[in-house]
Amino acid sequence: MTDRFRPAARMAGIAPFHVLEVMGHAAAAAAAGHDVVHMEVGEPDFDTAEPIVEAGVRALRDGQTHYTLALGLPALREAIAGFYGSRHAIAVEPRQVVVTVGASGALQLALWALVGPGDEVLLTDPGYPCNRHFVLLAGGTPVTLPTGPESGWQPTAEQIEAALTPRTRAVLLASPANPTGAVISRGELTRIAALLRERGVALIADEIYHGLVYEADTCSALACDPQALVVNSFSKYFGMTGWRLGWLVVPDALLRPVEKLAQNLFIAPPTPAQFAALAAFEPDTLSLLDERRDAFRTRRDLLLPALRAMGFDIPVTPQGAFYIYAGCRQFADDSFDFSLRLLQQTGVATTPGLDFGSHTAHSHLRFAYTTSHERIAEAIARLQRALA
Repeated sequence: MTDRFRPAARMAGIAPFHVLEVMGHAAAAAAAGHDVVHMEVGEPDFDTAEPIVEAGVRALRDGQTHYTLALGLPALREAIAGFYGSRHAIAVEPRQVVVTVGASGALQLALWALVGPGDEVLLTDPGYPCNRHFVLLAGGTPVTLPTGPESGWQPTAEQIEAALTPRTRAVLLASPANPTGAVISRGELTRIAALLRERGVALIADEIYHGLVYEADTCSALACDPQALVVNSFSKYFGMTGWRLGWLVVPDALLRPVEKLAQNLFIAPPTPAQFAALAAFEPDTLSLLDERRDAFRTRRDLLLPALRAMGFDIPVTPQGAFYIYAGCRQFADDSFDFSLRLLQQTGVATTPGLDFGSHTAHSHLRFAYTTSHERIAEAIARLQRALA
């Protein structure tokens, strides 16, 4: 590589997705005629709900293909604010809602508006890998909080307090979390929010799986801290992954900085997707989406006891999202190698823990129950034969 194409120094801290290598092997196996059960991808298998699709098609036919404002379509901002009132009994003003290019766009806006060189951001390990990369790209330093089953895979207020320094700018929490499906209880979230308010540290809440919560008592971070920055998405509960649409709820003090960033980074969110998303809040659509949530819970209840019976270590029942984070130390010392061996031997594709941090990463796999009940049953049968 010639010197003029030398990557920027910031790229040294950006790790690849190991699951993409698994997906590459899975694609090769499928091309060779082998049947692969895909449990590695964190994407709902359901197609986008028909009312949303129809609204998007109608927008295209009506010529809604031009830029909107950088903060998003006013009608959609109002609908999102209204959703917090109807579903969570939380008062959110439409002006606080920023429509974004996916949840990734929302996370970038939140972190880049807050974080600069020398600033620290606390994040959980295991956790979604892009979050720490976004901190690095903003010039900040990600500081990981190791979590385990003893705390339900979520940090406690005491753990966060012990990790705070004068350089801590924000704490980024995810509930439900990827890869564990763990939910922060209302009581613990209230304690964390009070601590951060007292210390003058921002709370950023990743709530992109918030509609996919099962038995847990959960709440939006906005119920505990009206000044929290809350990230959400139309991808998971709303089933609109390819439409690339999300949102960010911001306090008034950050609205102008976020708007300037949005103007420069993205110009505007995709217009047809915004018109389509308006239909996501119709009662019939929400009823359908809740039925799909119940289907995910049924899949979890099929897969979880089967994995435990095979010998996977899963002491905490995942309460949300569509993932099971399974300890595999009894089978292998290297989860990445084990994931590839399972794919080769059984045709079941999983995600190695290495994608989610370093704490216990080598001893865990993530199973995504984002495929049909029948395919999950097939995966269970194959795994049982291979691991017997």
